[in-house]
Amino acid sequence: MGSVESERLVTGWAARDPSGFLSPYTYTLRKNGPEDVVIKVLYCGICHTDLHQSKNHLGMSNYPMVPGHEVVGEVVEVGREVSKVRVGDVVGAGVIVGCCRECGSCKANIEQYCNKRIWSYNDVYTDGKPTQGGFASAMVVDQKFVIKIPSALAPEQAAPLLCAGVTVYSPLKHFGLMTGGLRGAIMGLGGVGHMGVKIAKAMGHHVTVISSSDRKRTEAMDHLGADAYLVSSDEAQMAAANDSLDYIIDTVPVFHPLEPYLSLLKVNGKLILMGVINQPLQFVTPAVMLGRKTITGSFIGSMDETLEMLEFCEKKGLTSMIEMVKMEQINEAMERLERNDVRYRFVVDVAGSKLDP
Repeated sequence: MGSVESERLVTGWAARDPSGFLSPYTYTLRKNGPEDVVIKVLYCGICHTDLHQSKNHLGMSNYPMVPGHEVVGEVVEVGREVSKVRVGDVVGAGVIVGCCRECGSCKANIEQYCNKRIWSYNDVYTDGKPTQGGFASAMVVDQKFVIKIPSALAPEQAAPLLCAGVTVYSPLKHFGLMTGGLRGAIMGLGGVGHMGVKIAKAMGHHVTVISSSDRKRTEAMDHLGADAYLVSSDEAQMAAANDSLDYIIDTVPVFHPLEPYLSLLKVNGKLILMGVINQPLQFVTPAVMLGRKTITGSFIGSMDETLEMLEFCEKKGLTSMIEMVKMEQINEAMERLERNDVRYRFVVDVAGSKLDP
């Protein structure tokens, strides 16, 4: 089906200032070209980054802004050069929607590290139009950044996997941590953290959940299947766990000390940072040197890794644990997310919501 090179009006819910309050906003989608896919948005997950961006926590927000980067929808139109998907396919789109395709990262198929990446919202596309996200009725996305959702995955369950799922899968793969029998830990039991527990367990790891209190023990152990639970404020528990972990996936999105967790790692252990924190973290160098330990980070995953992760989840029967909301409940959901009152990911039923004022 050839592309219709015309702009179209859509309605999304946008933040207009750092209050982050979202309300209906009508805007024009960019013209779709030969490699573009027009997606009718069905569902969109709510990520902590949506909160950061809508409230300008990182000091780089542009308004009006339609958030949402865990998008699942139906293909309603394709450009004449699109071969990856067809009209009627259920597809996903994630955090980035463009890259330079020429740098080392792009040529190595790790386009998420391209310095010219284009974010799915709060950015500017190559034609000069602002990008807007999935809290809207439709999106136009280049076929490179669209991925077909496996048929065995429910679309609403698949939405959070496009960010939270691949965010934990990618570093486990890259750092060679997919072997069964490893001992790992997850810090922060939110949207990313709960998928970390599920994916690591499915890889055959012994998984510990680390939390500041005992409050989440039951959900970590009984609901998610963690093997152990460690209260970081309990000095005796922390001391007993010293030198016991091959890796820690740290999803905590607020400032916290690193040294107590570095002591939990074995020699050559890795502390993998994933939380977006807008102030410096600190540690003394012997905490790393005396054990050849690594503090590193990872950012979402490539399109290749996203496909791998979806196939892995399909094979292992993994799904995200979600709470569905309508768009008119979005501000309440964002407030609850800010106080960590969700188990474990909000997903907006976009197609089933009234988007217009």
